[in-house]
Amino acid sequence: MDAHDTLRRLLTEIRDGNLDVDKGMEQLRDFPVMDIGHTKIDLHRALRNGFPEVIYGEGKTPEQIGEIFERMGEHANVLGTRVSPEAAAHVQSICPDVLYNALARTLTCARHEIDYREGEVVIVTAGTSDLPVAEEARVTCEMLGSHARVISDVGVAGIHRLLDRLDDIRPAQVIIVVAGMEGALASVIGGLVSQPIVAVPTSVGYGASLSGFTALMGMLTSCASGVTVVNIDNGFGAACAACKITKLVASLSDGKSQA
Repeated sequence: MDAHDTLRRLLTEIRDGNLDVDKGMEQLRDFPVMDIGHTKIDLHRALRNGFPEVIYGEGKTPEQIGEIFERMGEHANVLGTRVSPEAAAHVQSICPDVLYNALARTLTCARHEIDYREGEVVIVTAGTSDLPVAEEARVTCEMLGSHARVISDVGVAGIHRLLDRLDDIRPAQVIIVVAGMEGALASVIGGLVSQPIVAVPTSVGYGASLSGFTALMGMLTSCASGVTVVNIDNGFGAACAACKITKLVASLSDGKSQA
């Protein structure tokens, strides 16, 4: 149950006379922000933009991440990104149901059922070295209600590998392309498919790749029209963009079916 469901249930109980106003006010004391000292947890973010707040792990202590997970888990499913193994071990020691994905560096706690939408996000990587960013995107998509899968190591240096997987890529509702070096894969796929593409430059590559800046510039100047680009190594941001698209498509489909 997310913040939207919690608030709806609370208001319904007050309306139906099953909960008096004072009790309702007591339950609302943590809305919209839960202040736990070092962190102010935004409990209404899902109401405003459709997705709950996500924990960014870098720069936080294991104890801070653990307390945030405990408190957020009382209200909704929780996702943490860029979490170190040490921090993950601490969180799991106090929240045994939390799962750690070492490749993606994500922590997830799904205590409430995830309502998955129709359609799928396909995440394509140029090389195996891009997998950590791709896996961060996949985990994020799954936590935000979009089924996702990864097709890896189909970069332009061996273009036949990509062409061999086109039948697996084309049914996707949204495609996330993850590539380092010169970032050419986004342009190539953009010229072969009609779906929205979210491109993620990665910091993979030798010196002249400039820690992902070369791939970023290549994707921004893509000659394939309509390619959207997020920040370097930002698999999480790419997944959020893709999930907003799948959510919009689902709402439009529901509207048509009801018309």
